[in-house]
Amino acid sequence: MSGRQRSWDMARWARPALSAFRPWGPAGWRSLYTEVTDVLGEGHQGPSPGRTDMVATSLWGVKKAPCAVELAVLNSGITGGRRPISFSASASSIFGRGGNSKKEKLFLQDIAELIQARACQRVVVMVGAGISTPSGIPDFRSPRSGLYSNLQQYDLPYPEAIFELTFFSHNPKPFFTLAKELYLRSYRPNVIHYFLRLLHDKGLLLRLYTQNIDGLERVSGIPASKLVEAHGSFASATCTVCRRPFPGKDIWADVTVDRIPRCPVCTGVVKPDIVFFGEALPQRFLMHVVDFPMADMLLILGTSLEVEPFASLSEAVQSSVPRLLINRDLVGPFAWRPRSRDVVQLGDVVHGVERLVELLGWTEELQDLIQQETEKVQTVKQGPLKGCLPHCSGVWVHLMWSPGWVKSDKNS
Repeated sequence: MSGRQRSWDMARWARPALSAFRPWGPAGWRSLYTEVTDVLGEGHQGPSPGRTDMVATSLWGVKKAPCAVELAVLNSGITGGRRPISFSASASSIFGRGGNSKKEKLFLQDIAELIQARACQRVVVMVGAGISTPSGIPDFRSPRSGLYSNLQQYDLPYPEAIFELTFFSHNPKPFFTLAKELYLRSYRPNVIHYFLRLLHDKGLLLRLYTQNIDGLERVSGIPASKLVEAHGSFASATCTVCRRPFPGKDIWADVTVDRIPRCPVCTGVVKPDIVFFGEALPQRFLMHVVDFPMADMLLILGTSLEVEPFASLSEAVQSSVPRLLINRDLVGPFAWRPRSRDVVQLGDVVHGVERLVELLGWTEELQDLIQQETEKVQTVKQGPLKGCLPHCSGVWVHLMWSPGWVKSDKNS
């Protein structure tokens, strides 16, 4: 790919994001600047607060972190008690090894080899409802079992109304009634969440982008600094009138006794900071402008890739970057515009992740982590949520819907 083409591809993703970021003003830029510094390092000439032109120049000039082909580890094998890793022909072709310039098709084994050898150390992950359903949390649009199919009791004009800002402003009771019902249930992370936690523990996770608001990524132990909760979360709340912020836990004393939570200052309704139809995405979502051009591997788990603008991020990595889809169905650009470095593992998402873990040689390590975290749940004192861990974000529920930028009529 030519330098001009690469700049154009990055501009496609940077320009809309930068335009959307302008309303946050200097404070918003300072926040983004801090995040960019964390990723690129103190010495990098990153964006200056309030200067969109400099941000664009800086971002379009970002070079992807070199894979370990440039490191001795791939030239001499893994030492220090571990067996040398012999790359398959297809994995080696990513780095131009083996003397064959023809692009080889990649397989799950190749992805495992690249991760195992730390050949890709800035892994970006995108996840959706499919990683939370194994925890017993219903998705949104599945026939019969999805939440949309079970909202008749709330006397709504149509199911989506319960998450529309205009309807909520007129009648917030249905939403808080549903929130109470889901709040009283107890959900725990599953093997997929802990696999992602293991990626973080090994220093391989650049960022995890989630459409879910259940907080299970946080509960699994992934720090907030590594998360972009694209559709918000229950971890915080905001008065709909005076915009005063509140900790998310503050609303539940009212919600559990069927009262609408209200601001003690202006009496406005206090709404959890989850994205309704008609609302913009959280400011932190703009981290994709930095993360995706820097990623050297993209994992996509349990999502239909139909809800925008989240879905389009799947094409924001460079064309040379391996993309792995573990999903029930073939979706998005993997179906209609696949790349030569794409790997697809279709079927049950848990089984797909377990297969990858097996190929990585992490099975025992993952089992130990799950047992360790399960023991924490069993020994923690009872709090506002049954079995809630100290780092729990507030409520263990999962609601997945289209964000305010683009409302999709397709199934998710």
